[in-house]
Amino acid sequence: MSALRTFFLIPLSAVLLCAAEKQLFNKRNLDGWKMVGPGRFDIEDGNLKTVGGMGLLYYEREQFGDCTIRVVFKTTSDHSNSGVFIRLPEKPQDPWYGVHNGYEVQIDERGDEWHATGALYSLAKTAKGSQKPAGEWNIMDITLRGQKTIISLNGQKVNEFDGAQPVPERKQWYEPVRGPRPDAGYIGLQNHDARSTIYFQSVSVIR
Repeated sequence: MSALRTFFLIPLSAVLLCAAEKQLFNKRNLDGWKMVGPGRFDIEDGNLKTVGGMGLLYYEREQFGDCTIRVVFKTTSDHSNSGVFIRLPEKPQDPWYGVHNGYEVQIDERGDEWHATGALYSLAKTAKGSQKPAGEWNIMDITLRGQKTIISLNGQKVNEFDGAQPVPERKQWYEPVRGPRPDAGYIGLQNHDARSTIYFQSVSVIR
């Protein structure tokens, strides 16, 4: 009887684990996604590829909170610059909306600890050193728990931020406007500039 219970429980656990992760990019087209700004995302070998100037590609079908957003990406050079936007309260109408109304989880290994991969851009610093070299895939997990944001890169926690904690003074026009963000919101990917090429293999949500 014990062996019989184990036989049925193991497959059920596997099914539940698979069902918990929802893929948002189908690798064929941009179904469910919408682009704002002059840049664009192409699909190359089943991966999203940043092309052109500043832009924001956001998932328009659902807002996300209390979950883990998993993004698999690779850079192509030390100039590769992008980001993952979270907690956007409304559907963006321009590429700067995500910067000033949500949080940008930075992708840019050249930056300092406030502006490098895993940082909440200019708001919460990252522990550098866990990003893989250009051409290799990275796994970034962004966990949302109420106002808490926890960021892991390739299995190593690099940042933890609470929306109520103090942040540095805003010094530049392109830095995000300070202020509260919602517990849940839309998410998106940044196309930073024409010199930056980044590939995104998958974007998924784990609940």
